[in-house]
Amino acid sequence: MPKTRHALLLSLAGLALAGLGAYRTRRKWIGQLLRLPPARYDVIVERNIRVPMPDGVTLATDHYAPIADGSFPTILIRTPYGLETDVPLPVNQMIAFPAQRFAERGYHVVAQSTRGRFESEGDYVPFIHEAADGRATLEWIARQAWFNGALGMWGASYLGYVQWAVTANAPPYLKALFPSITGSNLMSAVYPDGAVALDTIATWLYVVNEMEGEAQHSVWEMMRRISPQTQAQRLTPVYHSLPIGQADRIALGHSLPYFSQWIGHPQLDDPFWREVDHSRNATRATMPIHLLSGWYDLLLRQLLADYAALKAAGRMPHLTIGPWFHTNPLNQTWSIRAGLEWFDAHLKGERSRLRRHPVEIFVMGANHWRELDAWPPPAHETRYYLNSDASLSTNLPATNLPPDRYHYDPADPTPSIGGPRLMPPSGPMDQRAIEGRPDVLIYTTPTLEEDVEVIGAVRLELYARSSLPHTDFVGRLCDVYPDGRSINICDGLFRIEPGGAAIQPDGRLKISIDMSATATRFLRGHRIRLHVASAAHPRWNRNLGTGEPFVSGTAMLAAEQTVYHDAAHPSALILSVTI
Repeated sequence: MPKTRHALLLSLAGLALAGLGAYRTRRKWIGQLLRLPPARYDVIVERNIRVPMPDGVTLATDHYAPIADGSFPTILIRTPYGLETDVPLPVNQMIAFPAQRFAERGYHVVAQSTRGRFESEGDYVPFIHEAADGRATLEWIARQAWFNGALGMWGASYLGYVQWAVTANAPPYLKALFPSITGSNLMSAVYPDGAVALDTIATWLYVVNEMEGEAQHSVWEMMRRISPQTQAQRLTPVYHSLPIGQADRIALGHSLPYFSQWIGHPQLDDPFWREVDHSRNATRATMPIHLLSGWYDLLLRQLLADYAALKAAGRMPHLTIGPWFHTNPLNQTWSIRAGLEWFDAHLKGERSRLRRHPVEIFVMGANHWRELDAWPPPAHETRYYLNSDASLSTNLPATNLPPDRYHYDPADPTPSIGGPRLMPPSGPMDQRAIEGRPDVLIYTTPTLEEDVEVIGAVRLELYARSSLPHTDFVGRLCDVYPDGRSINICDGLFRIEPGGAAIQPDGRLKISIDMSATATRFLRGHRIRLHVASAAHPRWNRNLGTGEPFVSGTAMLAAEQTVYHDAAHPSALILSVTI
């Protein structure tokens, strides 16, 4: 061999080894940052495998495998958001990053684009095909020579929903699930509390559409199009336009058939939704399941309902809840770490990897993690009564106290700030900008002389009256800091329709608003605050007050709202107090 050619090959080999060394150094650093066990294997990726479905459609699938002899379990990830080569950095790392981490630690990872997305064939209709396609993919994996008989599924949001879709009568080799920030019935996220999740739907439709558009060919163009600033520019007209039935055309410039189906079936008990509601599967699932969510996640209530259903069916699910909103990167970090522990325990038999207690929650305010035997923990249901002096008190209000009144105009709906939104600005945010509005009632405790810890469900029992038969009432819990900041904790809405609320003998309404759940410690020197309003727009679509179908309604009526808080009508914020 000529010296020059030999030298060239040696140089190339040196560069390759240097690159491999750099990769391994980076891999070690990533593992330490995520607090993962050391990576044990290099990884090879086979891309764009065509996995056949029963109807002849093939789905694009990548296979990440450890470069080693031996038997390894498998983790399946099914996604509508693209595989590693479908979208540019950093979006493609939503799948590639966890797949690499799992494979480096001794797992085959099968990552698949769902039907009609990117390189997968077929028509994209969210939710509809996930049960059949997921089951066919499980059967395909079981036929592979490298499959060792142990399979788990992992993923967040839609990637968690597809796990629930295959749990009914699941094959015995599906041995563990890790669905995070999700629910078995995503339709309840489309229609929370009987209203339309306008912000969630519009944002999701916009981002999903942009991910597979021209923007996928440019990193910077992709990031620009899905940035919060661009989203705000594109979606603000959606939030303020009527009717809602045109939201897809306003946001995207064209209509989406499945959006028309969604808004054409506003009742969750409609047969259209029952077909894709997998909440009944929680009572049929026999494999170990670990649920992960955040206190500001938009699907928290659905996830807690799944946990309760599993417990009622005699299962022993694990539950982790942190201080996160839906798209907080910490969701992914914790899902990888906890998912690896879960799969090591249930796919590899390393039971020592399991934590001592099945439930771990982050207590906000106290700012620490706490392990529990079950959710919710024992607590004292404490009523904080609303008073006409804008106070909250544990003392029953006096008789003949005058009610509070406000005027609600859907043409200027009370806005929502932060909270459980799909994209930033999300999570805990200062609410003082809306507390000065005349359509928001505020009730606040005196300054706390000792800590008050609340862990569990939060409810508002409200005695009210409206000048209209169609209206909304919203409750929001806040933590008021000594410097005046009023930080939102959790909230809920009750949509009033004729016959839908308990009418008292005197004609007043008695309603119970589910304000989700929390784990927070109100510190000494802080105050507990409650908002009462008639909108949190665009988190929930505004109630136009006319009773017209929301899909086509454009007329608006203002409402005169009355809130009662006397001994005969003791409106109260109900908290699960542990200390």
